[in-house]
Amino acid sequence: MGEAILTALLRNELCRPTDISVSDVSEPRRQYLKKQYRITVTANNQQAVKDKEVIVLAVKPQHIKEVLADLKGQLKAGQFILSIAAGVKISTITKGVGHHKVVRAMPNTPAQIGLGISGWTATKDVNAVQKKLARTILGAMGKEIYFANEKYLDMVTAVSGSGPAYVYLFAESLIDGAVGLGLKRQDAEALVLQTILGAANLMDKSSKAPADLRREVTSKGGTTERALAAFEESKLPGIVAKALQAAYKRAIELGNIKS
Repeated sequence: MGEAILTALLRNELCRPTDISVSDVSEPRRQYLKKQYRITVTANNQQAVKDKEVIVLAVKPQHIKEVLADLKGQLKAGQFILSIAAGVKISTITKGVGHHKVVRAMPNTPAQIGLGISGWTATKDVNAVQKKLARTILGAMGKEIYFANEKYLDMVTAVSGSGPAYVYLFAESLIDGAVGLGLKRQDAEALVLQTILGAANLMDKSSKAPADLRREVTSKGGTTERALAAFEESKLPGIVAKALQAAYKRAIELGNIKS
């Protein structure tokens, strides 16, 4: 996700390669980023954040404690943190780094191709100009939604953060089912991919609700009605709701784990 932000910034010409410094513990990773994007790389977190307007924390939750310790006392009043560290609460960041200008965001993997969506929030110390900049950065990866209360980000995590995996699982099931009917896997994959792409684009461009679009496909006594009845019999809506509740519960648990 850190690289997704990097490519979005450069692709949309929001900054130049010379404006960006990336700190990473992996030497091969640093060299790849330097060669691929012509940015400054370092293994020193303090050096990376020096004189930068925005500090992006694209860190795995299990490594956040040491990174925050590195940055404690290093940030200036004009800087703000944009954290995409999954499950890491704003309070953990502000206490760990001793800085109160923090934006917390939950993007998803389609951000890599500019089709992601991010839910985000900010502390009261983040001013209007900084909020606008955060919105611009997140918007460069796709769409963004601001939430006044941080509690909603755990819900965002369950829905859109983890959501691409749900779509992929359904695609896998459709493909396997099509092969089971007798289609060649290559043909099944092409049919399922274009069906998902087409349906998603139609839902995006149409002013109709998903339920209305579903009804348009469903003829009385037809094949779609029979398939949907099978989904209902298998309690698919309840299964989806249960999955979201499980993801939401886990997001809360991760946020409450002590570093």
